[in-house]
Parts: sequence; structure tokens; C-alpha cells
Amino acid sequence: MEMLHYDFMQRAFCAGALIALIASVLGVFLMLRRQALMADMLSHVSLAGVAGGAYLKWNPTLSGFLIAAAGAAALEMIRRSYRTYSEMSVAILMTGGLASSVVLMSLNRGVSQSFSSYLFGSVVAVNGTELTLMAAVALLGGLFFILLRRPLYQMTFDEETARVSGLPVKWISLGFSILTGMIVAAAMPIVGVLLVSSLIVLPAALATRVAHSFYGAIIIAMVTGLTGVGTGLTVSYHLSVPPGGTIALVLLAILMASMGIKKLYYFYTKQWRL
Repeated sequence: MEMLHYDFMQRAFCAGALIALIASVLGVFLMLRRQALMADMLSHVSLAGVAGGAYLKWNPTLSGFLIAAAGAAALEMIRRSYRTYSEMSVAILMTGGLASSVVLMSLNRGVSQSFSSYLFGSVVAVNGTELTLMAAVALLGGLFFILLRRPLYQMTFDEETARVSGLPVKWISLGFSILTGMIVAAAMPIVGVLLVSSLIVLPAALATRVAHSFYGAIIIAMVTGLTGVGTGLTVSYHLSVPPGGTIALVLLAILMASMGIKKLYYFYTKQWRL
């Protein structure tokens, strides 16, 4: 593989694999909790952090990471204030994040000129600091999902019962939201703000459609995420097209193909039984 001779491609594949694995697991929980739009919202909040960091001459990656985590904590607090209309918290923070990022970028011409790199990502430009950050987030996320797998499972399907049974639902939910913000911020260099939800939602959308169990859905989502990222990076390298959009299109193609195959399978099975 000629492309793996280059250091930037090696970092791209490592970064893509790390984020694909943890983002796919997160996506399954978000889908089942009906919070798929959270990833989109936090990506806009993280973009505001990137713009703010660039304007203040801080590390944009780290500032975006911290603001995304803070935004996730704010989301949880606002969501509890609007229990009946929980989607209001997403709308409020998305509006604030996007508006702040536009204003801050307009104040910094350097950021404004490279706006597309923040919107669509550039995984081939991932540096050592970003790769280390992604590895730390993947490790932290893995520990979180493994150590709290039973409480998370119970909360995902029946939060009220989990609360009555004595689980610290408030704190686990807060930790889950902050972890979501961290994963979204870490995924931004790969697919960008506009496509970050594709890396989280599309593998989970496929997994929840075809899996027969919760843990089966997680495994299928992880395999799908890895396949999409690996194929997308390979196609992007050979065709010289943006990697973020290519990864998203590959994941979408896998989802559509799998749904089509499933429909054909049920159709022919039904015909055979008749």
C-alpha cells in the first residue's frame, strides 16, 4: 500500500480508526435515546470554541474541545429545565454556537479564509497533538462505556425506572453528555462540523436496523464505522477528493445498500414460503 508510506496517511488512518470505533458506540446510545441531533449541535458549539481560540491566539483544537465539553454540560442543564420540550435545548445551543462562530471568525481573517477546513475537516492534516487527544478521548470513552455499561443500558431504555432503582441518573447523564461533546470535538478534524454527525449516526442507523440485540448493534456499528473510514480514506487518496465528504458518502452508501439487501432478503424469503 503506497499511501501508508506517508506519515500523514498513517496518522490519518490511526485517527480515523480511533474515532470511528468510539463514535460508532456513542451513536448507538444517541439513536436509542432519541438524541441524534446532539452531535450536530455540539459540533457547532465546538466550532465556536475553535474560532474563539484562534481569535485569542490559543490552541484552536484544545479550545474547541473544552467549549464542546462545556456546551454538553450546559445542554444537560437546559434539557432538565425544558423537560416537556427537551429538543428546545438543542435548538438554543445550536443557535448560540453557530452565531458565536460566525461572529468570531469574521473578527479573525486567518480563520475566515480557512473556514472550509473547519466545516469539512482535513483528516490528512491531523498532527501529533490532535492524534494524542483523539487517543485519550477514545480511551476515556471506552472506559466510560465499559464500566457503566449496565446503568447506561438501563437508562437508555427506561430512565425513570433507572432513577427509581437508585441509579445516579443525573450524574451519569451529565457524564454522557460531556463525553459526547469530547468525542464530537475530537471527530471534527476528520469530517468537519457539517459532517460530524455522519460518523456518529450513520453506523448506528445501520446497526439498529439489522442487529437483533443491543450488543450486536454496537459490534455492527463499530465494524461499519471502521469500514467506512478505511474505505473513505483510500478512495480519497486515489481520487484526490476531500476525505470528510468521501467518508460520509461511503457510510451512506453502506447504509443504503444494507437496507436494500435486507428488503430483498425478506421479499425472497416471503416468496419462497408461499
